[in-house]
Amino acid sequence: MTSSDLSTFAVADDAVDPALVPSHTLASGDRIPAIGLGTFGSDHAAHEAVAESVVTAISVGYRHIDCAAVYGNEDYIGNALQTVLRSGIKREDLWINSKLWNDMHDEKNVIPACEKTLKDLQLDYLDLYFVHWPFPNYHAPGCDVSSRSADAKPYIHENFMKTWRQMERLVEMGLVRNIGTSNVTIPKLKRILEDAEIKPAVNEMELHPHFQQPELFDFVRSHDIVPIGFSPIGSPARPERDRTSDDTVDIEDPVIVKVAENHQVHPAVVCLKWAVQRGQIPIPMSTKRRNILSNLKCVTEDPLSDAEMKAIAEIDKNCRLIKGQVFLWKDDQDWQDLWDINGEITPA
Repeated sequence: MTSSDLSTFAVADDAVDPALVPSHTLASGDRIPAIGLGTFGSDHAAHEAVAESVVTAISVGYRHIDCAAVYGNEDYIGNALQTVLRSGIKREDLWINSKLWNDMHDEKNVIPACEKTLKDLQLDYLDLYFVHWPFPNYHAPGCDVSSRSADAKPYIHENFMKTWRQMERLVEMGLVRNIGTSNVTIPKLKRILEDAEIKPAVNEMELHPHFQQPELFDFVRSHDIVPIGFSPIGSPARPERDRTSDDTVDIEDPVIVKVAENHQVHPAVVCLKWAVQRGQIPIPMSTKRRNILSNLKCVTEDPLSDAEMKAIAEIDKNCRLIKGQVFLWKDDQDWQDLWDINGEITPA
């Protein structure tokens, strides 16, 4: 596909029937497809290529597209969505997410930020809008892992709830149908759930076979919050700043490889099957048509057996890949301070 193809759209002959794709019912009653296309191009995909992948994905049966203002490509994706909608695909048949970036947490900025996203995406409403990170700490695109904002702050619950009140207003205004959290921990979620008038419908978090987060996963599900998992195959194309020598590789794990051999598929496909069957929504990203189609098709056929699911459950290595160092607020901190590993919100 070339950029000129954004002017045309047709459902592909080999498309997956969207009705066959599993879904989850949110507290609002809305149904969200159980797999979505990621649009974070990282350091390897141009904005034009990501926009083309959106058109490709919808043509082969995807209906769930995960966007974010910080990705810098929502205006390109807006053109792609208009191409699709002009073809006769109905807006209500698409599920579009976006996210509030860290430098827009101030009360006066939340609604304008969402309005800017809607303008870029050329939409009247979003199906789901997240607070991207619980920290209002800006960092420049492509910055080094040691970068720290001079204005960085820890999670301050009272301030976060001021942001959340504006998220709730977006629902009341009809600009957003559902709101959610992202990259939050159990201690933070407990406080948010106590004080929210509209509770988070979803929590987006890193989830893959080597980082299963069972306690957080079970917590959100027990509170009728749907878990959405980014980096579902272990984010092999993540930026260099997110790589450390201790990182493991899910798709090279012997258990994943063996299951893939049993099903005659790529190990990445096994990670996606596992995610959907476990009950989380994976958000794989690809600009290659072959992979886009394979990623969707795999969750509609040839499920993993109970024994295979159990075997994968036992390979969790607690290996967080997206550690978030750039969000730290003091020079002498470790990245684990972001994640409340002692069961309490890390103090200032």
